Amino acid sequence: MSTDPIKKQVPLVIIAPVRDEADLIRLTLESMAQQTVIPVEWIIVDDGSQDNTAEIVQEYAAKYPFIRLVKRPDRGFRKVGGGVVAAFKFGVSQIQHTDYQYIAKLDGDMSFGPRYLEIMFEQFQNTQKLAAVSGKVFREENGNRVEEIIIDEHVAGQFKLYRREAFEQIGGFVEEVLWDGIDVHTARMKGWETKSFYHPDAILMHHRLMGSSDKNVYRGRLRWGRGIWFMGYHPLYAVASGIFRMREKPFIIGGLLIIAGYLGAAIRQAPRYDNPEFREHLHRWQLGQIKALFFKTNTK
Repeated sequence: MSTDPIKKQVPLVIIAPVRDEADLIRLTLESMAQQTVIPVEWIIVDDGSQDNTAEIVQEYAAKYPFIRLVKRPDRGFRKVGGGVVAAFKFGVSQIQHTDYQYIAKLDGDMSFGPRYLEIMFEQFQNTQKLAAVSGKVFREENGNRVEEIIIDEHVAGQFKLYRREAFEQIGGFVEEVLWDGIDVHTARMKGWETKSFYHPDAILMHHRLMGSSDKNVYRGRLRWGRGIWFMGYHPLYAVASGIFRMREKPFIIGGLLIIAGYLGAAIRQAPRYDNPEFREHLHRWQLGQIKALFFKTNTK
């Protein structure tokens, strides 16, 4: 049992799907253990790890009663996107504190300051229509912090913190690669607000290059392009997104691969998220973003 002073618990359940995170998960465990407020339950779902991830989690679970490890059978490989959501849903089925009011999905390769949850809950208290919230995401590179850019209306997929009412209203996460875009737009379509914001004590540090968990980052960028096709991106916004991402690693080629993945899926007429209302809402929002950017550029 922990000998630390008793901390305030918030009605939050966190679920962390992990697979082979032994090199990084201590950073996440330490970050959560040091929070000024703690969840009533943190379920870590070992999704078939072949390293000693489970042993590390058990070490912390013995010290902190709110941490609990559950295991899923090994499917034999890391399945990004849908596999993460499937593991998350398994974690939901294992919840013991069923009267929770907030729910979060957390990756096992993150770290954050001790006031992170405290600051997020201040946001919920200040805005009753806030469905989901996060800080901004950075990674360390050559001794510097490099931002993994997400727009202010989106929420970091690495640590998705939701109001339970909103989460259930959108039907939870979709088991596809772009689950962390579909959920946000669905929430906004249903009248909720979502946001990520800058705060010096609410920085999320990502200890792996975004999109590189499966094989390599190049494959990840192609998958990203196929994902935005599935999600229903408007072609103009898909191309604009690829161009925008050219300034991130892998420079230029990463953005080109996103566009190539999208166009390849379009040519094959790959399946898309089957929700016409959602796609109409998404296109209206995306074209509005392009129009606003064009207007801003031409009025400078």
